[in-house]
Amino acid sequence: MKEYRVIEANGAANAEAIMNEMAKDGWEVLGVTYWTYWTIRLVITFVREKAP
Repeated sequence: MKEYRVIEANGAANAEAIMNEMAKDGWEVLGVTYWTYWTIRLVITFVREKAP
């Protein structure tokens, strides 16, 4: 079974730091969406195998 997590990032530098931190815990990037509603953000979706 898989588990998912969605996180918002403010800009590329912040997104890179978030992705590197999540990777340390076994998360992989599933998708990135550019979102502009009031502010510019990246919405990053992560996935990993759920521990039994």
